[in-house]
Amino acid sequence: MISSRTISFRIAPEKVTELDVIAKALDRDRSYLLNEAVETYLSEQRRFAAMIEEGLESSRKGELLDDEEVGRMINSWVRRKASRKSGQKPIQGRAVLEKA
Repeated sequence: MISSRTISFRIAPEKVTELDVIAKALDRDRSYLLNEAVETYLSEQRRFAAMIEEGLESSRKGELLDDEEVGRMINSWVRRKASRKSGQKPIQGRAVLEKA
């Protein structure tokens, strides 16, 4: 069995109430929910740190994108998102975003 350690921290009373409502709905205790939340947070932080390291490594290797390539990538994302909302096929062509 994995040993656990007790810690304490301050939290707004309304958040405790929300945790208790969720815990009751899931038939879990507050500690379970807090452990799940901490694990999710730590996992996201590890993922974020790995992405930063990957970017730094690419930079060290000279694998960089110029501003035009980044603009094309962003425009493709914007077109794809707009087409999903409207149900249409993505628009092909020049920049959707205006240069600042």
